[in-house]
Amino acid sequence: MRIIGGEWRRRLLEFPDAQDLRPTPDRMRETLFNWLGQDLTGETCVDLFAGSGALGFEAASRGAKQAVLVERDAAVVRMLHANRMLLSAQQVEIIRADAMDFLQSDRRRYSVVFLDPPYRLNLLPRVLPLLDRILAPGARVFLEADRAPELPPGFEILKQARAGQVHCLLLKWLQT
Repeated sequence: MRIIGGEWRRRLLEFPDAQDLRPTPDRMRETLFNWLGQDLTGETCVDLFAGSGALGFEAASRGAKQAVLVERDAAVVRMLHANRMLLSAQQVEIIRADAMDFLQSDRRRYSVVFLDPPYRLNLLPRVLPLLDRILAPGARVFLEADRAPELPPGFEILKQARAGQVHCLLLKWLQT
């Protein structure tokens, strides 16, 4: 996987072969960061199902002051740490945890949330209602899913696209 923009543009990162690990393709990441803006200076980001870390490292490369990568698989977490060290990415925090547990316990507020859970587990109906715990006012949520999800109250769809079987949405949190 390569980082496509920002300070670490063109840097290659490795990730292990693990079940449900499917890095967001370059083209979709390019679309996402066109939607979010190329410069994420000052943003606080969390990737709840980090996997390869593509979205979190990309956000950090583009100036995010903090990118929290939440991943439960130990082998994947080890690779995330190795990539963090390779890039000297001090603004990247890696947390080995289940995303649902993280949502229940983390007290920080984030301005950008990346949400790409394993499709086969159908987690979006459980995760989306819990996001209000971690969203800053006006936060944006990027989600990838195998079908368009039903959204709980409080979200506005800013952008949406479909790439093959993948639905991508950029949402805005309307609550203050």
